[in-house]
Amino acid sequence: MANRRFYFTVLFFIAAITFLMCCEKGINNNNNNNDNPGGDDPKTPDTSLVEEITVHPQYEGYTLAWADNFSDSILNTSYWNIEVNGDGGGNNELQYYSRNNVSVETEPQSGRHCLVLTARKENYNERTATSGRINSKGKKVFEHGRIEASIKLPRTANGLWPAFWMMGNDYESVGWPHCGEIDILEMGHANGIKAGTSDRYFNGACHWGLSWNGGAYPNYANAFTSSYSLQDTFHLYTLIWDENYIRMYLDRDKYPSADPYYEMNISDRSGDNSPGNYFHKDFFILFNLAVGGNFPQIWDINGVTALSGGSAKMYVDFVRVYRGD
Repeated sequence: MANRRFYFTVLFFIAAITFLMCCEKGINNNNNNNDNPGGDDPKTPDTSLVEEITVHPQYEGYTLAWADNFSDSILNTSYWNIEVNGDGGGNNELQYYSRNNVSVETEPQSGRHCLVLTARKENYNERTATSGRINSKGKKVFEHGRIEASIKLPRTANGLWPAFWMMGNDYESVGWPHCGEIDILEMGHANGIKAGTSDRYFNGACHWGLSWNGGAYPNYANAFTSSYSLQDTFHLYTLIWDENYIRMYLDRDKYPSADPYYEMNISDRSGDNSPGNYFHKDFFILFNLAVGGNFPQIWDINGVTALSGGSAKMYVDFVRVYRGD
């Protein structure tokens, strides 16, 4: 009996020691994960960032109406149309927009799953470059609200022209500029190139009016030079659009009290070309990466220094639309 009691006592102590060792190992593993969120390989992206950005922030006075986090393996074509054309965008641009230049990929530095528009220096369909452009025309359209996108821009250098913008959903029936256009972000203008501030110089703009009339149509643009580079990582571009104003903001998630870089009153409806007649209806969203053209004032692919390495990518982390309560 005494031998059996001794035998069970030994077994109890062995089990207890094993349990304590396993607990200690678990605690040490948890501590190691806190010290190195990316795992054993320091180059592994912190995937917790990817999960965090899918949680949509709530803004006072707004309710989330729609968002695309580009979390699928391919572009969601129930939201987006991929444009295929080489018409130069009406601005003498050099690229041919191709399906092959639109993808959904992981941005290598952050690990974020993104829409990717790739510009390439290559001869294709009588064009000297290819690139990507998508729009939500007829699929996701909005009137008023808070529209924002997180974008990592390529090094525009000389010649690239990335943009996040909107056009009236009646474009097919009334044409441009009658449909109205809201440019939330355009980068790569010739003035920024000349000033050596191409990584910080950008603008917002609006275009509208009854007809083109040889260039005589109403428009208002405002250029802004940021105090920091916008071509290093992701930055947030926000449009706040209501019955009275169109306002645009840079990095409002980090600087919520910052003034808008663009502001225009759209309450006037007194005349045929008054802005109030063009900016109170459904608009669709566009993202594109143009190459050359009138905006950067570069019309020769050899002058597009941003493509000296062959290609460049524009990453869109997410786009969100909030309705005013």
